[in-house]
Amino acid sequence: VADVLATARAAEDARLDFLTHDDSFARPGLDALAVLARIAPATRSVGLVPTVTTTHTEPFHVQAAVATLDWVSRGRAGWRIDVSPGEAEARLFGRRPAPPAAALWQEASETAEVSRRLWDSWEDDAEIRDVATGRFIDRDKLHHVGFEGSAFSVKGPSIVPRPPQGNPVVVVDATRPAARETAARHADVALIRAASPEEAAALRAELHRAARAHGRDPGLLRVLLTVAADLGTHPGGPAALAAQVAGWHGGGAVDGLHFVPAVPGRDLPRFAAEVAGALRDRGLFRTAYEGTTLRDRLGLPRPVSQYAPKGADA
Repeated sequence: VADVLATARAAEDARLDFLTHDDSFARPGLDALAVLARIAPATRSVGLVPTVTTTHTEPFHVQAAVATLDWVSRGRAGWRIDVSPGEAEARLFGRRPAPPAAALWQEASETAEVSRRLWDSWEDDAEIRDVATGRFIDRDKLHHVGFEGSAFSVKGPSIVPRPPQGNPVVVVDATRPAARETAARHADVALIRAASPEEAAALRAELHRAARAHGRDPGLLRVLLTVAADLGTHPGGPAALAAQVAGWHGGGAVDGLHFVPAVPGRDLPRFAAEVAGALRDRGLFRTAYEGTTLRDRLGLPRPVSQYAPKGADA
């Protein structure tokens, strides 16, 4: 946890949007969401995005945990959706063999859908907290979601009040084709990998087309290029990486960069000082945090609850 806290503080000092923290049932270690919940009170501005699998987990519990992270971080939570395809992971639970990738991502898509419904199941003003009358909530402002999926059903409402962001930021790695439908339908942030600006632009356009087909505004989908880099051996060093990011972003290929340092303790400070610094000199990177939530950082509006009366303000 100490190493993660140091990384989070370095990311915050560099004024980065958010920190991702990977997790899976296949590796030892602490639960990513629990670690970032511990980190939240020790940070002030950086977004916190744990990986939480939708396989072998209960959707109701997952959404409640992510909503709780949003509360303890005061609106800085995200959720990187992933699946668990391995047979070894399936044997840990003994519930079923590992389904094929398409079925896993269908389940992930349904979990994202029911999570949004549950986050919205408390209207923003559902809490009364009137000590004199002993009334805590307005029951008329809590809603059953009545969701029937292919592998689970949820009645609701949630057990956690509506998160500060309304809906925490949903992140999906859309590198794998099986995940792209989930990204297009549900992601606020899609992560891609590409070898050229042209490839990145094509993937971004594909995601935007699919988002529009699902009735979404593609302008509200942020597409970030994932770059795993060792800044000690990266060709051209940090200056070259900064030039690459500036070129790809300026050409409209991507909306930003998801940097994965080879050695966080070494590469993140170099990224902050040299890459982010060079981008700041070009006017492409903030000098201070704007707003208070992760949605603010990403330029995303706070969604209105789908159960709120029509015309209600977000």
